[in-house]
Amino acid sequence: MGMEAVVEGLWALAEEAELHHDYGGAVKCLEAVLQCGASLLPLVEIRTRLRLASLLLSRSHNLNHAKSHLERTLLLLGPAPPSALPLKFRAHSLLAHCYHLVGAIPPQKHILLRALQLLHQSSLPSGAASLLWSCNFHSQLASALAIEGDYPGALAALASGLAAASELRRPELQMFFAASALHVHLLHWDDPSSVDAAVRRCSEFWDSIPIDQRRHCLGLFFYNELLQTFFLLRICDYKSASQHVEKLDAAMKDNVQKVNVVKRLVGELDAVNRSLSQSNFQRRERLLLCEKQAQLQEQLKALTGLDSDHLSSWEFEDKLLLAPPPLDGEWLPRSAVFALVDLMVVMVGRPKGVFKECGRRIQSGLQLIHEELVKLGINHGVREVDLQHSSIWMSGLYLMLLMQFLENKVAVELTRSEFVEAQEALVQMKNWFVHFPTILQGCESIIEMLRGQYAHSVGCFHEAAFHFIEASKLTESKSMQSMCQVYAAVSYICIGDAESSSQALDLVGPVFRIMDSFVGVREKTCIVFVYGLLLMRQHNLQEARIRLASGLKIAHQQLGNIQLVSQYLTILGTLALQLHDTGQAREILKSSLTLAKTLYDIPTQIWVLSVLTALYREVGERGNEMENSEYERRKEDDLQKRLSEAHSCTHHLDLVKNILV
Repeated sequence: MGMEAVVEGLWALAEEAELHHDYGGAVKCLEAVLQCGASLLPLVEIRTRLRLASLLLSRSHNLNHAKSHLERTLLLLGPAPPSALPLKFRAHSLLAHCYHLVGAIPPQKHILLRALQLLHQSSLPSGAASLLWSCNFHSQLASALAIEGDYPGALAALASGLAAASELRRPELQMFFAASALHVHLLHWDDPSSVDAAVRRCSEFWDSIPIDQRRHCLGLFFYNELLQTFFLLRICDYKSASQHVEKLDAAMKDNVQKVNVVKRLVGELDAVNRSLSQSNFQRRERLLLCEKQAQLQEQLKALTGLDSDHLSSWEFEDKLLLAPPPLDGEWLPRSAVFALVDLMVVMVGRPKGVFKECGRRIQSGLQLIHEELVKLGINHGVREVDLQHSSIWMSGLYLMLLMQFLENKVAVELTRSEFVEAQEALVQMKNWFVHFPTILQGCESIIEMLRGQYAHSVGCFHEAAFHFIEASKLTESKSMQSMCQVYAAVSYICIGDAESSSQALDLVGPVFRIMDSFVGVREKTCIVFVYGLLLMRQHNLQEARIRLASGLKIAHQQLGNIQLVSQYLTILGTLALQLHDTGQAREILKSSLTLAKTLYDIPTQIWVLSVLTALYREVGERGNEMENSEYERRKEDDLQKRLSEAHSCTHHLDLVKNILV
């Protein structure tokens, strides 16, 4: 048997192994080709090394092996003839991806700029292949520049990619570059009008894709809808964000169902193919099997848009592709995208008090993430130093998602006065941070802020103020700093003495002056609320009423945060009572109590009930006063029981004491 036949045979075996997900076997077959030594033709060695590197990059952690194969490939290619240029471009692209995975951005940029120069100087006709390579390299370059923080450079690279996609007249590719540009704008929100324009451009490009083609652009759909949701949440348009989240959730459920159907059909088709490979069937039986085979193939093509012989390469289980080859068109793994959808459901549901669904989604997201972390080798006891270099980026992605789910769990449990549950979630956050301090360094300020919220919820106001102030020091985000200062001011107000009120005023004054500079109204509504409390402390009741009424309007119409609305109503009801407007006070306080009950927010319920008791006393409604006072006492007993449980837990002191994580 000649060398050519040996190589062809090993290549075929490698392909067969890959089709059956035996990636180790495929690697061994390709390595066997390379062991043929000097008798191997250069082009055969080049193709084999490229296939091997691609396999190692996508299916293993052997980045160093992949890198050495690619560097050897580029040496073998040298000054490549025109016929070998696609191989050279492929090698450059894979090597750049390899550098990206290990976080080596300068060499990644260097190899991509070299590839673009090679493409520009090449004798390839400026046809589809050349334009696709231009799209690929500009996409990779934009990613590298964005990671470095060179956002203008990233946008310029994406604009060049968009120009090539437009020349190709590929609306789905144009959409890919428009969405990528929106992603960069969201990371670097320097000019609101540019962000708005990027959002509109995405909608226009998506609408330009023919409807029958859109169903095969699922990755782009999720990418665009999630980016639109991030944008709307940032500007606090929760109503519009909810509409996008509903579409995302429906698409996710549909895709899960579709994947299950495809897996079942592929299993059936494999069984039919195995049966047909046997020769002990009568003609009628074979005809029936052939009919069944054709039927299954037709069903699969209708579902996936692919012929059955290409189905194994369609990685429907873990890929949501954004763009066609040669582009590395995946944004995030399918499981991470679906975890993000669960997170978005929580983000839009939590302000409305839809806690049952939020709890279900938090549990779903945490389970999904834990499964992926185990696949990456992250289980109990594993620390940052134990991670393989190649898995750091993916591990970081899932760990950050994990922390966001836990952050939302803490917030939900504190709102529901489930203090022990909140403790457990917060302790988990602390433990993850201790094990992965570099990857999760951006979470330190969030953990401190949550420690402050926990301490405040259980009545430890001095400790709460400490943690809020520390959290503000640990972040460079102006928004986060301002929110922590506002939270600290509330804790100082709750302490109640003159010195604490003065400290609260010192914190609120500076952020009150800049509250209109923030994107959205989240910061403004909280700042106005605390400013109104301080005006009440200064007995400036009319000014407090005007300020609080304006804040309530924004909180109700734009944020839809019913806990904040409930607290606004409570303080406005208190103000109305102090101004002897008992009719309005009664109406406002009953609305507030209804909302607080919806949220299971016991402290706010007690606050409202205490004001209502004072109102009934003032208007002489003795029966209502007694009934209300008794209800308030039962709620107080319930809260004290919950607080006692929290204070007796071993984690309580660790969470509230004035020491950083």
